[in-house]
Amino acid sequence: MTAQDYDNQLLESVSVRRRRLRDALLFGAQRQRRSLDERVGKVFAGVVIAAVVCAGCVGWSFVSHRVIGKSPYGASVTAPSGQSSSTTPSPSATSSR
Repeated sequence: MTAQDYDNQLLESVSVRRRRLRDALLFGAQRQRRSLDERVGKVFAGVVIAAVVCAGCVGWSFVSHRVIGKSPYGASVTAPSGQSSSTTPSPSATSSR
């Protein structure tokens, strides 16, 4: 065992001991309950992040639909002025080639 390995082992054990003391001070006898609470918090944070991403996608779709005025799926969309526009080319435009 080299001196560096011993130093790393010592630093790791000191770190573990400090973490255990901190947890004992903060959570007392309910240290085991803390891990469940952390998992619930992480799941809740994941759900919140997913909801924000979904809302961002819906918002981007809405804004791009309003700005461009056309549907990305090729369906007709009613323009704000009341006129209908189509995103698919007409058969006469494709047959002129």
